[in-house]
Amino acid sequence: MAEDTNQEEDPVEDEGAGEGEGAGETAVEEQEGDTNQEEGGKADEVKEANLDLILDIPLSVTVELGRSKMLINDLLQLGQGSVVELTKLVGEPLEVLVNDKLVARGEVVVVNEKFGVRLTDIVTPMERVKSLAT
Repeated sequence: MAEDTNQEEDPVEDEGAGEGEGAGETAVEEQEGDTNQEEGGKADEVKEANLDLILDIPLSVTVELGRSKMLINDLLQLGQGSVVELTKLVGEPLEVLVNDKLVARGEVVVVNEKFGVRLTDIVTPMERVKSLAT
């Protein structure tokens, strides 16, 4: 009989210890997970709120085909059909400027009989920061 009592107690202790530790750990992990999810959700809401502040700011977007320097006399001589020589060569990428800062390069495309720009290269954040300094 003593052996039967010990056998019953051992499995109970093992099961109880296993459940207690496992259940306790699971409950703590779930609580920590809930806290992280709540903090993550709050952070996402703050990011969205911060982003909403700047979404309506107007920006000037310019696509530069090329540049040219000329004398005022030459400028006054321009008329319909005049050709202005640009500094860029045929096939060179266009520059996409936002508020006069380079953000991308691209190529000319025609979409529904309108000109457009297909972006081929986005300026890296490091290059953008450098352009802000100049």
